[in-house]
Amino acid sequence: MKRIEKPKPDEYAVYAAQYIELVPDDGGVLEHLSNNLESTREFLGSLPEEKLLYRYAEGKWTIKEIVQHIADGERVFAYRALRFARGDSTELTGFEQDDYVLTSGANERTIESLLDELSTVRAGTISLYEGLDESTHLLSGIASGNIMTVRAIAYHLAGHELRHLSIIRERYL
Repeated sequence: MKRIEKPKPDEYAVYAAQYIELVPDDGGVLEHLSNNLESTREFLGSLPEEKLLYRYAEGKWTIKEIVQHIADGERVFAYRALRFARGDSTELTGFEQDDYVLTSGANERTIESLLDELSTVRAGTISLYEGLDESTHLLSGIASGNIMTVRAIAYHLAGHELRHLSIIRERYL
């Protein structure tokens, strides 16, 4: 897989550091995205239904909703990467993640179908990045009022998944 250098702190918003810092600085972000998915499938696919529907506090998402959130967020961020990589300088609006989860219907789906959807989205993300020339990695744009480079988005996505899996292990199990 293509190597993509880890972004510098000036390539992303301060909030994204919590995700990007979780990903090794080895240029293998696409491999990490692929490997993370396999680990996620194995881990979450082994959990009983009652755990998948558990909320550790009122207003918190279930594990199924978290999986849908990871897939939805990846779709949105990959679209941003495409726009930025193609030189589109139109400022992009944000998205309200809680509204997305609220209307997702994730809790009525099987974990297998949610993980299959995430796998499909992930394959698209990796394919997008495999098709990008290295010269696009430092291209940037603005979304939700924050600047982000194309390569920062890849690391953001890998770390976002890792962060949510850490929260699941800490608060749901």
